[in-house]
Parts: sequence; structure tokens; C-alpha cells
Amino acid sequence: MSLKKYLTSRVFFGQVAIAFAIIAVLAYLFMHWLTFTTDHGHEIAVPDLRKLTEEQVEEKLDELDLDYELLDSVDFRGDYPKYSVVEQDPMPGTKVKVGRKVYIKINSSGFSSVRIPDLIEKTYREAVPTLKALGLEAGTITYVPNLGKDMVLEMRYKGRNLKVGDRVLKASKIDLVLGDGKESYQEEEPVDSTAVPATETATPANEQ
Repeated sequence: MSLKKYLTSRVFFGQVAIAFAIIAVLAYLFMHWLTFTTDHGHEIAVPDLRKLTEEQVEEKLDELDLDYELLDSVDFRGDYPKYSVVEQDPMPGTKVKVGRKVYIKINSSGFSSVRIPDLIEKTYREAVPTLKALGLEAGTITYVPNLGKDMVLEMRYKGRNLKVGDRVLKASKIDLVLGDGKESYQEEEPVDSTAVPATETATPANEQ
């Protein structure tokens, strides 16, 4: 049989059809295997781990075939329990695949202490950012007569005066005593140097 007759024969077209069928089956099996190995289409929503302890996090993620890694502890935050999750990545509700790690940060056991900075004779506008940078807050403001308007004269905590270098816990409120910008003294009346002071004149005894 010549090549031309073979290419137009039923045998040739039958073999081509079989070859296409085999390729299609192999392609289907390959895609099915690829989908299975990559777990395509099967994603898990990351749960909200905030305010959970590390033990609770481990238990919750194990149920979902997820893992976690503790990155670090953060400065104590009063709105979270001690040793509970404060931050997580990915965020709650994010879709991830099985086995994905969730990175967490844990709340510390309490506030750390900081030293009181020197705010005396600084303005209130200068004092507030300095306090915030140390994790402190400006509390009650009291004004007293003084020439320096809004100048810090005293620092107080819970009624007691603070000195530079004293330690207080972070997030403490530092009360400030400020000058009101008014004079704290009255000017004395000038003395007239030309005035003659009044003196008492004694009457001689023989003139009485």
C-alpha cells in the first residue's frame, strides 16, 4: 500500500483517533493529579485568634490543619488578657491553603516601667509628644500664677510630685502643673524722693 493510500485509509484515521484519545486521557489524569497535589480549590478561612492563649491557638489551628509561629511579645496592652494573641498574620477571614502558618504576637504580662523625663520649664506642646514617645499620657492640667504661659512647673502622679528620673509604669497619666502666663507678683508703688518725711515736734516743757 502506497503512503498516499495509507494516509487516506480507515486504519490511519483509526490510529490517529486512538492517539488523540490516549493524549486526552493522559491530560485529564495529569490535571486531576495536579489539582489533588496542590489542593486546588480547597481553602480555609483563617480564624480570629485575638485574645486567645497560645494553647488555645494551637488547638484551634490543629482542627483546621493549619500551623502557627510565635514571632514575639509586644508591650502590654490593657484591653487584651495577659499572654493572649494581640496581632496575627494573615488577618481573620483570609483564605489560605492547608498547612499554612499563621504568625502571631503575644501580649506581655504587664506594663514595663519608664523614667520620667525632664519636662520642667518646657511648654505643654513640647511635653505631650515627649510623654507619648515614652508610652505615657498627659493627665490633668492645673494652672498656677506664673509668668511662663503653659510652661511646665511640676509633674505629678496620683497626687505626688515627680522628680526627673523617677520610674512609673507605661500608660500612666502624668498630671502637669502649668503657668497661666500672668504675673505672680504686684509691683510696689514708687517712693517720691522729694517728699519730706513728717516728724513729730516735741514741745519744750517751759513753754507749756
